Amino acid sequence: MPRQTTPLTPVLNRLRRPLTLTWAGLIAERIVRAFWPVWTVIAACAAALILGLHDSLPLELVWSAMIAALLALLVFAGLGARAFRWPGREDALARLDASLPGHPLTALQDAQTVGSGDPASEALWRAHQARMAERAAQARAVEPDLKLARRDPFGLRYVALLGLVVALLFGSVWRVGSVAGLTPGGSAALASGPTWEGWIEPPAHTGLPSLYLNDQKGEISVPEGSRVTLRLYGEVGALSVSETVSDRTEDIGAATDPEQAFDITRAGTLTIDGPGGRSWTILALADLPPAVEVLREGAETTFDGQMSQPFRASDDYGVTGGTATFRLDMAALERRYGLSTAPEPREPITLDLPMPITGDRVEFTETLIDNLSQHPWAHLPVTLELRVEDASGNTGRSTLEKMALPARRFFDPLAAAVIEQRRDLLWSKANARRVTQVLRAVSYRPEDGLFRRETDYLKLRVVLRRLETLLHHDSLTDEARDETAQALWDLAIALEEGDIGDALERMRAAQERLSEAMKNGASPEEIERLMQELREATNDYMRQKIQQAQRDQQNGDQDQMGQTPEDAMRMTQQDLQDMMDRIQDLMEQGRMAEAQQALEEFQRMMENMRVTQGQGGQQGQNPGQQAMEGLAETLRNQQGLSDEAFRDLQEQFNPDAQAGQNQGNEGRDGGQGRGQSHQQQGQQGQGQGGQPGQPGGQGQQPGDRQAEQGGPGGDLADRQEALRRELERQRGNLPGGGSEAGEAAREALERADRAMEGAEEALRGDELAEALDRQSEAMEALRDGMRNLGEAMAENRRQQQGGQGQARGEVGQQQSDPLGRLSGEGGQVGTQDSLLQGEDVYRRARELLDEIRRRSGEGERPDIELDYLKRLLDRF
Repeated sequence: MPRQTTPLTPVLNRLRRPLTLTWAGLIAERIVRAFWPVWTVIAACAAALILGLHDSLPLELVWSAMIAALLALLVFAGLGARAFRWPGREDALARLDASLPGHPLTALQDAQTVGSGDPASEALWRAHQARMAERAAQARAVEPDLKLARRDPFGLRYVALLGLVVALLFGSVWRVGSVAGLTPGGSAALASGPTWEGWIEPPAHTGLPSLYLNDQKGEISVPEGSRVTLRLYGEVGALSVSETVSDRTEDIGAATDPEQAFDITRAGTLTIDGPGGRSWTILALADLPPAVEVLREGAETTFDGQMSQPFRASDDYGVTGGTATFRLDMAALERRYGLSTAPEPREPITLDLPMPITGDRVEFTETLIDNLSQHPWAHLPVTLELRVEDASGNTGRSTLEKMALPARRFFDPLAAAVIEQRRDLLWSKANARRVTQVLRAVSYRPEDGLFRRETDYLKLRVVLRRLETLLHHDSLTDEARDETAQALWDLAIALEEGDIGDALERMRAAQERLSEAMKNGASPEEIERLMQELREATNDYMRQKIQQAQRDQQNGDQDQMGQTPEDAMRMTQQDLQDMMDRIQDLMEQGRMAEAQQALEEFQRMMENMRVTQGQGGQQGQNPGQQAMEGLAETLRNQQGLSDEAFRDLQEQFNPDAQAGQNQGNEGRDGGQGRGQSHQQQGQQGQGQGGQPGQPGGQGQQPGDRQAEQGGPGGDLADRQEALRRELERQRGNLPGGGSEAGEAAREALERADRAMEGAEEALRGDELAEALDRQSEAMEALRDGMRNLGEAMAENRRQQQGGQGQARGEVGQQQSDPLGRLSGEGGQVGTQDSLLQGEDVYRRARELLDEIRRRSGEGERPDIELDYLKRLLDRF
């Protein structure tokens, strides 16, 4: 009899594969739900056996755990078998039908009962069947639901799986075989024969991994002090241990003990005798002492006496710490004046060596930084010895380095005399009377100018009278002596540094001496010495200006800090260094006239200068404002170059034109001074030009440029190149990255860079018309970049007002960054306080690094702050 077919039959023939996969998924799903406790118990037991827990627990407890595990396994297996139901074809068909909209498989099994015989009703039924068949043809295999969260709310299956993974990584499958030895009489152990395990653990400070002896063969090299652990399984006496590496003399125990442990102290052999035994040759690597040396290159002392002494240290496993010891070198000391007296005993100067905060300490170079200017041995001959230590207690020492103890130098004669008497007083209290005599002689009827201020003279007299009183009453104790020495130190500092007016006078005097030397044709060595003197005087003046600005800010003189005369110039210390480098370069090239002119310009700028706080910008400016001003200055300089190129182009066609006669002609200083574009050699047009050596600076007449450069565009090309390099620097520091407007600003500056490069090439080829076109493109691109940068800054301000700026704290509060710096005006962050002060700057550095790591782990902080902290960690 033929098999009865239904509309579902052809559909099922096409859905045979998804139906089979769905059926297999049902089987897996029911097996997992029924038997997951069985797998959990098996995984937990396997993890315990591989880790060898049965070897370290009492036998009774092990047997109890094994019986409980076996009972649990049988119970869970029985419950699983009772709950498991083998899925049929109908179950798979129902699962597949439930995944389809409208249950088409069930619909295909239905038969028409209403309207049969009616052609219209039958046609509708056939259309319904056809639509259901189309839906059924789209069926896909249904994935099984293997989730057990409801059945295993505590995640016991994951705990057992984690234990098994850990056991496979750190345990040994060989330990499972030792279970047989736990049976009564140990028959299984005897049947399988004796076994053993062993490990060699190097000392922790070496950072080396442990060695599993079962995997080692032949010769083994390990550090001295490594710990050997052996375990012998099976019948006691079947295996024994012999070794010549430990030098043990006490508590040795029997060679057949099941557990043995000892340290490797020398090279030798290690042997396990018996069935399956093995022998090794052990090479004991000695822990070498660390090495350290003093590096002369890079050693320096700042103007205020801060010493920087580099050193290099190394060790086979890492240096843990060290000290630097300065001892007075009496053999090299010139014993005269106050030093002829026998010195009072003093302990050597001992400083902790800085260690790297990150990275290993196997080999590193660091710098010892400290200020020993107030020590009695300042500038006296000493010996420096470095000592380092490793984790094993081994020490290494450097060779004795002879030197004068680095300290501050005093150039003012009176300040130097006061410091010398202070040294003699600290050398020995027996010098006290001599000190009073010298100080009284120095201060008796002082000449005009010896004391810059009357208060300094009065301070010296007060110190002198107090010291004489102490001597008269024989009460010069160590404490009183130290207080007097401190007063003399403060007086010497005041005499040496003076006030800002004194610093300015010293700088002016240095400038005048250098100017005279250039005019008189002094030797290069003399000029170099005077140039260095000018640098030191300028640095001293800058330091005084900064200190004055800090005092004004602390005193709340905001009006004075916030106002600047219109003719004053805003300069950074780097700008001044660049100008002095330019002056020195001109002198080395023999261009004394230009160097003299640059020196005069430098002097005027220093007198009109206002020191600004922050990172080289004006007070209250953020990086975006600084970038905007820099681009504006670049645009002005580019305009000046373009005007000069246009004038040179005019003069090519009108060689008889005289200086300043071209009406409407802009000056070479970027448009300053109409009608005075042709500056004569050594003169300036109305409105000062740029700095020497910079675009828009003082130039030469066209004929002079042609003579020196070989063409009218040579000098302009060099200045165009310098301006392009300045633009490249500004592009590298441009803020607003990541925003659409910021990226548009960068693209505009890249166009300006390419246009400037084209203008430079055209100028070198004396193609002034082409250069003007390229310069026009550069100025247009610069304007676009400034406009886009302004949009990026405005967008950034809107974002901060929208809530991203809450990290700054509430009104009236100041919050510090991870380095302890307070937020300044305009969103700037900084501090004028030195972060490298205190008794232990390296401990402070470690604390800062720990604080940065702690804050970087707080996910509730703003993303911008977390990114900043991450960059700090990557950097340090």
